[in-house]
This record gives sequence, C-alpha cells and structure tokens, in this order.
Amino acid sequence: MKILVVEDDENIVIPIEEDLDEKNYIVEVASDGQEAKELIDVFDYDVIVLDVMLPKLDGITLCQQLRSNGCRTPILMLTARDTIKDRVKGLDAGADDYLIKPFDLEELSARIRALLRRGETTLPPVLTWGGLRVDPNTCEVTYEQQVLSLSPKEYRLLEFFLRHPRRMFSRAKLLDHLWSMDQIPEEATVKAHISSLRQKLKTAGLKSDVIETVYGLGYRLKESP
Repeated sequence: MKILVVEDDENIVIPIEEDLDEKNYIVEVASDGQEAKELIDVFDYDVIVLDVMLPKLDGITLCQQLRSNGCRTPILMLTARDTIKDRVKGLDAGADDYLIKPFDLEELSARIRALLRRGETTLPPVLTWGGLRVDPNTCEVTYEQQVLSLSPKEYRLLEFFLRHPRRMFSRAKLLDHLWSMDQIPEEATVKAHISSLRQKLKTAGLKSDVIETVYGLGYRLKESP
C-alpha cells in the first residue's frame, strides 16, 4: 500500500513516516500542495493524508481540484482547526475522513486501514491463496499455519498481488506502486525480489509459483489451486 503524506511540518511528518514504514506501507512525502498535485498526476496512491494549511496550494483547494478531476483516492484530512464549520468544509471539499491535531499515531493508522477497507469492500480482511494466508493488519504471512519470514519488500509484493488477483503489472508499474520516488532502483531489482519471494514460498512448501511471469509483459498472480 502506497501512501502520500502532504504536510510541511517535519515534527509531524517524520513520526508519521517512521510509524507507517514500520507497518509496511510505502510512504512518500510532499511539503506543499503544488508538489503533492504533481506527484498525484504521475503516481498512484492508495491513501492521501492531507494537511489543510499548506504552502503554495492549501489542502482544501487541492482536495477540491482532485475530486473535480475525477481522483477517487481516499483522502484523510489533517487540521489543527476543530470547529464544526471547519470539519464540514473539509468533508464538503471531498475528504473521506478528518483528523484533528494533535493526534495519536495508532488512531491515524486505524483510520487509514478503515479507508483502505472502504475502498476495497470486496476484499476479505485476510488474503488467501490456497493454504497461503496474509493478514494485512499484522503483516503476518503463513502457509499451512507455518509463519514465513519475509523482508518488507517481499511482503509488500505478495500482499500487492493478492490484492490485485486479476491484473498484470510490468516491472515499471511495480516500481511505481511499491517503491517511494526517492528510492526507485533499476527494474532488475523487481526481478530479484520476486525471485527471492518465490524461493522462500517454495522452501515453505508451496509446490507452484504464486506469482507467474508473463514474458515480455510483466507479472500476475497465478490462479489459486
């Protein structure tokens, strides 16, 4: 899951980024509304955490512009203003949820999870593929009740494919979805991570690859046995 945090206060951004990274989210940060708009025009995000008071382009205006342009990404708005009028203004602009500063990081995470569930109402809380189970709430992966030890990138790849079972993704698209802009490596890195993930799943007992290669095009989740 890829999250864009739009906030110009480093004292708020850094704890959010560290906390979400520990929970296996890919986090990108924009420090003003114009930078955020440019990122959203290029990259896909699963949730946008958007401060109201921003340089260059404020959060309310950015939210309105995104919705008028057809952007359906869930938006969680952050603000120090706690009057009913301010909350109504944010929600009317197109925000899906509203969180008052100061806030607890666990509440922020819970609200992000709720927005993700709302956007994917057909998905079960635990993702499965045969005897393989991935719990996004705990980031635990098991096969036939055996806990697997995956690296953060391996986990994110596996969860991503399980969340998009009928879609094929090129290496470039996987980089867009699963790496933040400031750490995007060569496309060969995707191949290396998928190879490592396949080996760990095979070692755990899976007899066929969960992720299959469509030569010349990319990767997709193999049909569940």
